[in-house]
Amino acid sequence: MKKVVFYIVLIGVIFMPAIGLGAEGDLIPGLSITIGDGAEGGTSTAIQIVILLTVLSLVPSILIMMTSFTRLIIVFALLRQAVGVQYAPPNQVIIGMALFLTFFIMFPTFQTMNDEAFTPYKNGDISQSSALAKAGEPLKEFMLKNVRKKDLKLFMKITGEQEIQNKEAVPFHVLVPAFVTSELKTAFQIGFLIYLPFLVIDMVVASVLMSMGMMMLPPVMISLPFKLMLFVLADGWYLLVGSLVSSFG
Repeated sequence: MKKVVFYIVLIGVIFMPAIGLGAEGDLIPGLSITIGDGAEGGTSTAIQIVILLTVLSLVPSILIMMTSFTRLIIVFALLRQAVGVQYAPPNQVIIGMALFLTFFIMFPTFQTMNDEAFTPYKNGDISQSSALAKAGEPLKEFMLKNVRKKDLKLFMKITGEQEIQNKEAVPFHVLVPAFVTSELKTAFQIGFLIYLPFLVIDMVVASVLMSMGMMMLPPVMISLPFKLMLFVLADGWYLLVGSLVSSFG
């Protein structure tokens, strides 16, 4: 139950400027489940449960797009395609690696959010609105460190927002798409650099086979062992994971 409340606090950071639920601007509706006839407030409770389930269904997608997961999963997928093996490592392993590395990278941010927002709110020391504001600050700081100014200006222009001198004042509905766009570009840049050595091996192997007149032999069958050997000898996973983790500010 504590994790559920924490996730609702996180998603409230996104939707707080757009919607208002509950009394006095509280986003998290109060749920009261009673055993009996339920003549009073039955419809209200049902609506609150529907809202709660809807919010929880959106939490995984929003958390994935606002963390390092996007960059990690794209780079791992491009690496697998560059090596030339379609099912090694399988999708489950790639997704699992990306998730656990995301937890590792985002742990300081989540820890700060828990200490400054969730724990005080659970103890009743701060209000709901203060918890939402405090929970958004560490996540916003992480995204601002990894977003490009060019992407921020693009979405500010699209939404018609005036140029903001202070980056901390950027609203979430502008920061999130700008952050995702920046992550996509960075992931493809890293993927391009990963592709280069494997592409050279493919070209060399194809040229050798053509010069020997073995045009019917697929070059992938010959180049795959060399690409795997290069990746293993260079300790590729160590270099790749270390570079990805250190690439986040």
